[in-house]
Amino acid sequence: MTEKNKIKSSILASQNYLLNLQKLEGYWWSELESNVTITAEIILLHKIWQTDNKRPLDKAKNYLISQQREHGAWELFYGDGGDLSTSIEAYMALRLLGISQTDSIMLKAKEFIIQKGGISCSRIFTKLHLALIGCYNWQGIPSIPPSIMLLPDDFPFTIYEMSSWARSSTVPLLIVFDKKPIFSVNPIINLDELYAEGINNATFELPRQYDMTDLFLGLDKAFKFAEDFNLMPLREEGLKAAEKWILSRQEVTGDWGGIIPAMLNSMLALKCLEYDVADPVVARGLEAIDRFVIETEDSYWVQPCVSPVWDTAWVIRSLVDSGIPPSHPAVLKAGEWLLQQQILDYGDWAVKNKFGKPGGWAFEFINRFYPDIDDTAVVVMALDAVELPDEELKSQAIARAMEWVASMQCEPGGWAAFDVDNNQDWLNGIPYGDLKAMIDPNTADVTARVLEMVGCCGLSMDSWRVKRAIDYLAREEEKEGCWFGRWGVNYIYGTSGVISALAVVARESHGGYIERGATWLVGCQNSDGGWGESCWSYNDPSLKGKGKSTASQTAWALIGLLAAGEATGNFAREAIDRGVDFLVSTQNDDGSWSESEFTGTGFPCHFYIKYNFYPQYFPLMALGKYENLLGG
Repeated sequence: MTEKNKIKSSILASQNYLLNLQKLEGYWWSELESNVTITAEIILLHKIWQTDNKRPLDKAKNYLISQQREHGAWELFYGDGGDLSTSIEAYMALRLLGISQTDSIMLKAKEFIIQKGGISCSRIFTKLHLALIGCYNWQGIPSIPPSIMLLPDDFPFTIYEMSSWARSSTVPLLIVFDKKPIFSVNPIINLDELYAEGINNATFELPRQYDMTDLFLGLDKAFKFAEDFNLMPLREEGLKAAEKWILSRQEVTGDWGGIIPAMLNSMLALKCLEYDVADPVVARGLEAIDRFVIETEDSYWVQPCVSPVWDTAWVIRSLVDSGIPPSHPAVLKAGEWLLQQQILDYGDWAVKNKFGKPGGWAFEFINRFYPDIDDTAVVVMALDAVELPDEELKSQAIARAMEWVASMQCEPGGWAAFDVDNNQDWLNGIPYGDLKAMIDPNTADVTARVLEMVGCCGLSMDSWRVKRAIDYLAREEEKEGCWFGRWGVNYIYGTSGVISALAVVARESHGGYIERGATWLVGCQNSDGGWGESCWSYNDPSLKGKGKSTASQTAWALIGLLAAGEATGNFAREAIDRGVDFLVSTQNDDGSWSESEFTGTGFPCHFYIKYNFYPQYFPLMALGKYENLLGG
């Protein structure tokens, strides 16, 4: 067991590390890393708009080369062995940046790509980006009628049945798919060498799945026939509606949806509509993308998103949980900054939620149309933990948030990230939906966060709502006693969150669930005392709770075990002590923790995120809770 003074020193070092990183305005924010496709696609976008000469893309070349692994490929997440679509897009970007296909870098990449089946085996979105510059035939890209923009709200399907991220990315693509552009870029390239079967043998068609979803292939042929003979009904009206939708959802800062895919696709749509590069809409869009760039002396890469609200709320919670006074100037300033970020505008969520009133928070600096439940719950818990000069203003903000969150409860009893009852699973079967992320159903981790907020902050929510949510979590328990993690990797994240929720809202009625979850966490502790879980656990459930120990996942396990012990009085003391030892012994001299692994989830199996602050504030929170509960 680690000596108490070492734990105190570890906590103090972590606190100082985070306090020194606070921005002047009061918030905290660290970079979000994903795979290289985000940067590759932005390189392509600048080539298409001919704005590449105004950006230091030679540094982007350095970045892409630095991310290539020894086997020649680029990865979806750290240590995955290489991903086909990611590697093709990196290869494309390097060719656009002037690297010859005979360069040794490219030859190694080509060998990997061909071994994995080449372009024909890549995802639809990769083929789409290649089609934009004539390196893939549009015949192999799905067709979507623009007239879906005109469907009435009470129709069984509208664009609002898509997840917020799919919707904000799809509406602009309705224009791109309709126009089927082939843009001239400099240098002109082809990628014929990446067709494993040979370019002359390539067949440009949508892949068959040999199940019911192949019915969509027949529908796609009908759409393509209608396009070829100009028979697509209400085509022009649909395109106009899509254009209007895009323009209406651009923030004053130029952002769309707070995520690069929505911003990228909106810029492609504007190009297809022949907007000028000097048009204010285009100029703001390009400036917004530039704000997602991380540029150093020799590197240039693009984040998929930015997370200042999320990071700030968690830092506040970790600082207060570890002993920083609730009135400390740093947390006070951060709390006041968070208050200013509350969204009082109606967003896309209001299309299906006719009775809710605004009051949520988003992930990013500016994202009025897409507040989310997870951020809102964490912000409420952060605000509840601090003492602000105007406590009445804080109470009003929390009350608005509670009312909004309650109105967003889904029919099964849980909460989703951005929308209510966004659960038409058939959408994941359409050819365009090969990332399997077309919907936003309720999930255990977001539901748990809401219940934790209610219990920790002593808030009032209708008892029938709380009961439905608890029942939902009970149904979602896996046979091993754990819970799936939709937004963090994976079962360690989900299980920790659910235990933390049940411990404060259902400790007596659901003690057995808490115990089983804690037992599962203890059972997957590594020999070094830490916990870890690979992103591969989304592909292979037998890997639940298995992976190299990381600081963030160890912290999640500890937070769950400490909550379980507090609720039941049955502390897994040995496992907890060993986990604390792991965190203290792996801390860097400056108070930080290092972590190469990706422990954040964008789309399970397809897109992962490395939050650089996860290995900072979660370990601090765990150590703080440990010291409070067990440290003496």
